[in-house]
Amino acid sequence: MSAPTAHRQGLTRTVLRLHRTALVVWGVFVLACVGYLVWLTEVTADSVHATLAACRDDGPGLCGIGAWRDYTEPMGWISTFMYYSFWAVAAWAGGALIGRELESGTARLAWTQSCTPTRWLAVKLAVPAGLIVLAGAVFVPVYRWAWSAHRDLMGDNIHFNDVFADHGPLVVAYGLCALAVGALTGLLLGRPLPALGVSVAVMMILNRFLERRRPDPLPTSGFWPAHLVETGIVLAVTALATTAAFRVLRRRTA
Repeated sequence: MSAPTAHRQGLTRTVLRLHRTALVVWGVFVLACVGYLVWLTEVTADSVHATLAACRDDGPGLCGIGAWRDYTEPMGWISTFMYYSFWAVAAWAGGALIGRELESGTARLAWTQSCTPTRWLAVKLAVPAGLIVLAGAVFVPVYRWAWSAHRDLMGDNIHFNDVFADHGPLVVAYGLCALAVGALTGLLLGRPLPALGVSVAVMMILNRFLERRRPDPLPTSGFWPAHLVETGIVLAVTALATTAAFRVLRRRTA
């Protein structure tokens, strides 16, 4: 094994060790959402259908409303939590991943131990980015399956912001963008709390700007074009923020 490869692996292990709590919380959050989706689809939905079937002879009224909500409300909360989790990613990236290490001097200590600033930032971003992509690869297919398994209980809500994003790569793109924006603000400000606040604010503004420009209602067979266009925009912002972060780092360490 070459020395650079061994050093990269050591830096990766260091990132995992320093931020293991946040990374474990993220993993538990994603797995809990996926597990609950499976439970709702395979267990709760059957109970709801049984209750609704028993209510059919009662005519119009409130019969079955509670059972119906037992399925739709948890599905809605899972969708919403996953969609807006990019706020937490931005806060963590700006506050802990970058800002805190600059303020405490941990970053400069790493730079003096045969680790270039560029490599330090690359690994800092690559490790959580890989986990965000992995989480999306697990969550999105399960969510799409759960959402479509009992369409009679879900209604026509694909135009909702969270449902729209969670159906494809857009939810992952927002997470990656939040990571890049958080890193950039952390490098610019060098302090965790201001970086935390600014990174979340930037992501909120970007998100609201793009949400308001989604076609509503979606044109016939128009979901994927709209979804992929927004995904491309968010990934473009991600690339710009990442490039800017490396340039800011080079200026700081010149």
